[in-house]
Amino acid sequence: MPEPTKKALLLMNLGSPDSTEVSDVRRYLNEFLMDARVIDIPYILRTILVKWLIVPKRAHNSAEAYRTIWTKEGSPLIVLTRQLQEALQQQTSVPIEIAMRYGNPSPAQAYERLLKAHPQLEEVILLPLYPHYAMSSFETAVEYAKKQLAEKSYPFKLSIIKPFYNEPHYIHALAENIRPWLAQEYDHILFSYHGVPGRHIRKSDTTGCHCLQSANCCETPSPAHATCYRHQVFETTRLVTGELGIPQDKYSISFQSRLGKGWLEPFTDIRLTEMPKEGIKKLLILCPAFVSDCLETLEEIEGRGRESFMNAGGESYKMIPCLNTHPLWVQAVREITGV
Repeated sequence: MPEPTKKALLLMNLGSPDSTEVSDVRRYLNEFLMDARVIDIPYILRTILVKWLIVPKRAHNSAEAYRTIWTKEGSPLIVLTRQLQEALQQQTSVPIEIAMRYGNPSPAQAYERLLKAHPQLEEVILLPLYPHYAMSSFETAVEYAKKQLAEKSYPFKLSIIKPFYNEPHYIHALAENIRPWLAQEYDHILFSYHGVPGRHIRKSDTTGCHCLQSANCCETPSPAHATCYRHQVFETTRLVTGELGIPQDKYSISFQSRLGKGWLEPFTDIRLTEMPKEGIKKLLILCPAFVSDCLETLEEIEGRGRESFMNAGGESYKMIPCLNTHPLWVQAVREITGV
């Protein structure tokens, strides 16, 4: 008889509406934006802001945006996460499930599937598919997975994989995913990371006195860097451009998807309209905060971003896809998780 399976892997991504119907998008937006780690204001104010102001205005437009990227299999993010699961499963006997922070499948649904198939399961390794720490991504995913584990007192433990922003196998996979695109002529490469409010950076500062306190805080060694999104995206960029030998004057960093004032700058949408005027006519752009292509990459950057850049006088605009199921990324996940 084979040994009973005692260890499993859970891949956890952001999530997606169940469909492009306005009702499903509205439900998804409510769950997402009511998360106190996403909009970190008192509950009553958050409820008024989200349920009375933001969602009623955004649900229809967001549904239209999702329709522009939806595939016959469904949401690109869900489809690509499942494809990553399948590619990994071909290389390991450790059972693998996926879960989403918002929408379906939930961590509890994944736990139930794992336990039903493997009653003697002792450990679930949780890999949040966020390379960088942020309270609105990595932290909320981990806390949600832990909460659902505790609610039903599952008999296995949850082991959390830390953000892998500087893990050598991840950096190598990201660099090799970029490398073929560098063979063409280009003026500049823009690393567009998802934005976060500055107050989130300060809230995550474990020292309480380092982050955003000086112009070079991200370059000054500090324990705060373990939970500092800004430092970590700078470090990923430094390591990847170093491996690829990209000169400092050929790349820059920006932040996309802002929802208000006080977010990390420079803003991607603004930079895309400025660059052609600065002589940057041929642009490569990528979104390393995401490992799977999704609304923020396909609709915001590949779609609206391209239009902004070209309308401002750009000549060539190429979005480098996310890692998705790149073989080196599949191998990196195995190395990072030990499966």
